[in-house]
This record gives sequence, C-alpha cells and structure tokens, in this order.
Amino acid sequence: MILAQLIANSIIIGSIYALVAAGFALVYSTNKFMHFAHGVMVAFSGYMLFLMFSILGVNFYISCFITLILAGLLGWISYRVVYEPLQKRKSSNVILLIASLGLLILLENTLMIFFGPDIKTINYFGIAKGIDILGAIVTPIQIAIIIITLVLLVGLYFFMNKSKIGRNMRAVADNKELTSITGINYRSIADLSFIIGSVLAGIAGILIAIEQNLTPAMGTGLIIKGFTGAVIGSIMSVPGSIIGSYILGFAENFGVWFLPSEYKDAIAFILLFIFLLFKPNGLFGVDKGVRNK
Repeated sequence: MILAQLIANSIIIGSIYALVAAGFALVYSTNKFMHFAHGVMVAFSGYMLFLMFSILGVNFYISCFITLILAGLLGWISYRVVYEPLQKRKSSNVILLIASLGLLILLENTLMIFFGPDIKTINYFGIAKGIDILGAIVTPIQIAIIIITLVLLVGLYFFMNKSKIGRNMRAVADNKELTSITGINYRSIADLSFIIGSVLAGIAGILIAIEQNLTPAMGTGLIIKGFTGAVIGSIMSVPGSIIGSYILGFAENFGVWFLPSEYKDAIAFILLFIFLLFKPNGLFGVDKGVRNK
C-alpha cells in the first residue's frame, strides 16, 4: 500500500532529522548563534564507528559507546577552541556563523583526507528481510531507528523539563544575562549544550551508518534538513524543532509522490524559504517583540 509506505518512510527519515534538529536547536537556544558544524558531527560519528568496528575490529556496541564519547568531546572542543575565544572578543553572530561554516568545511575535508572520498558501508546487521506492518515494508533496523529516536527524544524532554540542569539550560536560553545574576554558570551550560547536542548528532550518525552509506560530505545535507526542521517548528524550541523535522519528513516523502525524486531536496529548500519569509519564528515560536494592545 503506497500510503502506508509513504507514512513509514516519512517517520523514519523524520526521526533522523529530529535528532539532528534537536541538537542544533539545543545549541542555538542556549548560545544564540548558528552552529552549522553540527552537521559534521553526524558524519564524524559515522566514520568513527566505521573506524572502530570495521577497521580496528572493536566490539560493535563498545564501538558505539566510544563513538558517542568522541562525538561529545568533539562538540566540547569545538566550543572551547573556536567559539568561546570569539565570544570573549565580543565577535558578532555573523563572525560566529562564518566560523561554524569554516569548521564544517575543515572537518569534512579532514574526514576525506583520512578515509577517502569513496562511500563506506558498515554491514553489522547484514541484509534483513522487510516486515509488513499495516501495508508498509520496514526493516528491523528502521524499526529500531524509530524506537531509539522516540525514546531519546522523550528522555530529552524530561531532562530539559524535570532536571535541575535542564531547567538551568532553559533559563539561559530565555535570558543569559539574568541567569548569570542568579549564579548559573553560563560557560558550564554552554559546554553541556555542545556535548549533549553532539551526542544526539552522534546517535544519528550511528543510525545512519548501520542503515545507509557514509560519505564525508553527508553532514552538509543533514544540517540543511535539521536546520529546516528547526525553522519550521521553532529554532528556539527543542520540541518545536522535533515536530518541524517530522513535518519536513512527511513533506518530502509525500512531495515525491507527485514529483520526481530529484525534487526531494528542493522541497526542503522551498519550505525553508517560505518559513524564513513568512513565519521566521516557526509554528511554535513566540515573537517576544510583539505586544498586545
């Protein structure tokens, strides 16, 4: 059944976009600048899993654990080495944006130097037979992607809303200057936002690595999709970014039902331009500059 398959495909790809967008929105809402190098964290994680498991022969699950540690470490180093020095110099958001793009290109080319430009594949689970679920054919890996993503996103929601650290991160996102007066250490919160956001990107990288192929430039395409999902929902809201990512997944898959598959990326760009022009705060964003009279 075509409709059921389209819905299943939309949920699967939307789950990947949601992981990327959640990390991106978490970093942006806390630090108030665009961390486009977030996309290369996905590619980096996929290649680290390939290095650990396929080349070095480390146990698969240990390889995944090490990969996530390395992803969080890379995110933390990115903030401390690139962004924090620029913030101390009172650099504008434009400078920080350029720095993030430079970091993205640097890390992508580093991956290409070490691993080459050709496609890499991790065949840990092999080729699995699809399962018929309500007329849609999905593989066990795709089912795992959906379940793992939903569990992580629910866990992230409770972490942000129920834990002290999560509440501090939300407070910094609302008003960094005010929270500094109350004794909340902004630098520690910034570190955590980059670590957690990069770990989420790392999980996305692992899921992509075991279900698809790896290329050094894959992070660029994924950050575009994650950014689009964040803009659709609200770049200042992690839950909004997640919902926006699923909306993008449905828009892409149902769009190519009527259009050639080559237009899939164009659909994302069209939605991005529409929301930037007419609804820049996203579906769930609040314009704090507008007051009711």
